[in-house]
Amino acid sequence: MSKSDIPESEKDDNPTTNQSWGGRFNEPVDAFVARFTASVLFDQRLAQQDIQGSIAHAKMLEQAGVLSSSELAAICDGLQQIAAEIAGGSFDWSVALEDVHMNIEAALTDRIGVVGKKLHTGRSRNDQVATDIRLWLRDQTDSIQPLLTKLQQGIIELAASEAETIMPGFTHLQTAQPVTFGHHLLAWNEMLERDFGRLLDCRKRLNQSPLGAAALAGTTYPINREFTAAQLNFDKPTENSLDSVSDRDFAIEFCAFASMLMTHMSRMSEELVLWTSAQFQFIDLPDRFCTGSSIMPQKKNPDVPELVRGKTGRVNGHLIALLTLMKSQPLAYNKDNQEDKEPLFDAVDTVADCLRAFGDMIPAIRANSESMFEAARRGFSTATDLADYLVGKGIPFRDSHEIVGKSVAYGVDQGKDLSEMSLAELQQFSDQIEEDVFEILSLEGSVAARNHIGGTAPQQVRAAAQRALALLKTRN
Repeated sequence: MSKSDIPESEKDDNPTTNQSWGGRFNEPVDAFVARFTASVLFDQRLAQQDIQGSIAHAKMLEQAGVLSSSELAAICDGLQQIAAEIAGGSFDWSVALEDVHMNIEAALTDRIGVVGKKLHTGRSRNDQVATDIRLWLRDQTDSIQPLLTKLQQGIIELAASEAETIMPGFTHLQTAQPVTFGHHLLAWNEMLERDFGRLLDCRKRLNQSPLGAAALAGTTYPINREFTAAQLNFDKPTENSLDSVSDRDFAIEFCAFASMLMTHMSRMSEELVLWTSAQFQFIDLPDRFCTGSSIMPQKKNPDVPELVRGKTGRVNGHLIALLTLMKSQPLAYNKDNQEDKEPLFDAVDTVADCLRAFGDMIPAIRANSESMFEAARRGFSTATDLADYLVGKGIPFRDSHEIVGKSVAYGVDQGKDLSEMSLAELQQFSDQIEEDVFEILSLEGSVAARNHIGGTAPQQVRAAAQRALALLKTRN
């Protein structure tokens, strides 16, 4: 049905003015207040989900006898035309109509007449927006999953290729024990694997339909909430109408996932920034992920990791904003909840951008194995191995610890690592030390000795990488 086919009596006299609630009021809303309370400038990104929900609701109303088949066809055709215009960028958004919902409903009524006004039967903007946000966030979680998987795959494959590259492991940012670069990278993957699980948990809990809860108490119309839930691929309808329209746990839970993910990526970023510095020289990032200085021509700045590290605070702030938004709200819906969208939208955008950047950058990392090896040689990183060796000779660990401590002090004074000392030098601290000690004092021997699940032995790193890649394949 086109606008020219609508009888004059059925046309909306003023489609650019919000008539959805105006009957109660004796004067128009102040112009500033209209702008202050409007959300259409940011919630228009929910448009496709709003139309999707409206079509499901209209089909249910036709099933319930509220709409005729011809009215349903007119509504669906009108909504699909509007969806195409929005996707094409030609839809005319109006701040006077407050939000995405009323803009679409007004456009529909302008196109098909009074029939368009029947669409809102049995629902409220309260359950409508709750449905729209869940649909939108579900789509976003589905698009973030492959981005996270791509990053994990890049990390795992790089780890497998660097399974034998020795580097210092740190505690307190002090050299502790030798590990391999591949082992270190797989630690990053473990963080991200937990994040992936949190994302799936979040999606599972958000995938319930609030549609039909209406304003807060349900509706007197003979609606079928199971039907609309199935139409929208929700697992089931929500159980309580009050909670349905006021719940934003799913948004908070996503931002909690996002904060954890960004915190992990920030930790990775910190290490990348350190490792690219002249003081470490552990890795090199391709030029396309870096920038230079306007005054210092020698500079190559790791901007991508630095920005990810910085954006972590932004996402953490969104989590706190949503928690604070909800902490004092009585049931059910309150206008405060209009403030849920911008933090959520930005958290999603930021996470997606950071994952894309890291997903492209990580596989392109080039390891400087010589610098890593030399760094592992400094700092007496095999001291624990010597203590374990003495325990194997029957010396109690605490005594072994003291013996090694004295040998390290000697090494500091002489400027020698343990592996650089002669057998005679080592035996002055314990006569239990024999020639075979040099097998375990070497970096290669130290790393290879941790030959168990979770250990840093190269064969264990390669096996762990294979298991991690196999796990990723189960997601497809």
